[in-house]
Amino acid sequence: MSRIGNNPVRLPPKVEVTLAAGEIKVKGPLGELARKYGEEVTIEKDGESLVFKAANAESRAMQGTLRALVANMVKGVTEGYSKKLTLVGVGYRGQVAGNKLSLALGFSHPVVHTLPSGVKAEMPQQTEIVVKGIDKQAVGQVAAEIRAYRPPEPYKGKGVRYADERVVIKETKKK
Repeated sequence: MSRIGNNPVRLPPKVEVTLAAGEIKVKGPLGELARKYGEEVTIEKDGESLVFKAANAESRAMQGTLRALVANMVKGVTEGYSKKLTLVGVGYRGQVAGNKLSLALGFSHPVVHTLPSGVKAEMPQQTEIVVKGIDKQAVGQVAAEIRAYRPPEPYKGKGVRYADERVVIKETKKK
């Protein structure tokens, strides 16, 4: 059994944590995040760290989950998260205008993706997309939605892929 829930979360100097009934708010240099949680886990502020305690043996899994979520919130408001996507294919390119991402992915029409609040996209090159934000789940979800428009296909490798993703190219069928 994992004991990650027993490790305290260290708070950097510029991070403020507010604990209310069933809700935690984390405020840092990049923004503010809030999350509700149940009464099976209690959070206590102990100096410059947060300690998580499970109410009983059955809620130990929730203790580890909540600890990981709060650690991600602390990292998000201090450093932020980013996912890098690459467009692979002839004529595949994109551009960002405000909160809209317009992609040319080989369809007869451009694909326009509206970014939610709290998530930004940058394009250092026409074939690279960097999705940034303070919420790890939102950044990953937006990156997955963009990738889902044209996932990499296994024969030529064309499509939208994560920058660190390796696509195994299949051999074509022989007669």
